[in-house]
Amino acid sequence: MIDAAALLDLLAALEVDGYDFVPPTPATHARVIARGRPGRTVRDLLGWTLPVPPAALDPTVRDCIERAGIVDDTPDGWRSRLRVARLRGRLFLHSAYPTTADDAVFFGPDSYRFANFIVDELARDSQCGDVVDIGTGSGVGLIVAAGLALPARLAMTDINARALELAAVNARHAGFEVAALHGAGLAGFDSDIDLALANPPFLIDADERVYRHGGGRLGAQLSLDLATEAAARLAPSGRLLLYSGSAIVGGRDAFKADLAAAMHHAGCTLRYRELDPDIFGEELDRPVYRAAGVERIAAIGAIATRSG
Repeated sequence: MIDAAALLDLLAALEVDGYDFVPPTPATHARVIARGRPGRTVRDLLGWTLPVPPAALDPTVRDCIERAGIVDDTPDGWRSRLRVARLRGRLFLHSAYPTTADDAVFFGPDSYRFANFIVDELARDSQCGDVVDIGTGSGVGLIVAAGLALPARLAMTDINARALELAAVNARHAGFEVAALHGAGLAGFDSDIDLALANPPFLIDADERVYRHGGGRLGAQLSLDLATEAAARLAPSGRLLLYSGSAIVGGRDAFKADLAAAMHHAGCTLRYRELDPDIFGEELDRPVYRAAGVERIAAIGAIATRSG
């Protein structure tokens, strides 16, 4: 269990300290730390996951970190088990680099694309009542939407208990009261949905880690399953905002076709667009992608709306 109170104090202290960090892709992170630069600052400790001597840290921040119990002692100083990033002015706790554990809580460039996608869509229409973030991770989707839509009820779900713990702290730091529901999909959420958010895993992971593995259909199965489940629970005129990735083969986006068919069957209209044509290019070196002839992995945004 995490010490939520100590983590909230840490985030507050980091705000005062002016902390800022934008996490890159794992491949970029690896290249940067391979340069061998020693850790000297709180940004090195909580951003780059470098060991830092505790004496180098601001005393207030150091005390919060120690009370939170999130560091391990190493010969070169403290090494943190968590990172902190800033997105759209807010701080978010998530897992330290490298995110290899099965219960890792990922945060990276996809988080920023997901947030921008939500902002763009809610600029069109911010009216909503019940909002649920399915597979919330660090809570990015819900927190960004809550700051724009002023919903009546906020809920987040995740199969990863550690993700829910960190997301709950992130939401409290942002000033939002959220119902945290442990389970897959919409398990535990018992009402119709005005706004559903989802940024599910969409890569093929050999170890099938829950934060990363998207299942069959070249990683798109989980996204399709969650979208289908959410569409069936939308209130009249309710919306699903889905951020995912699609493996493009021979110039064809099979996920787009599968999603369109599923949303039509659910009585929803669909808007779909590529948000970034080429992400996680290093994944294409994996045998499963090579064998399938995947040309690129595109970041996509889909908006399904139930007829009123």
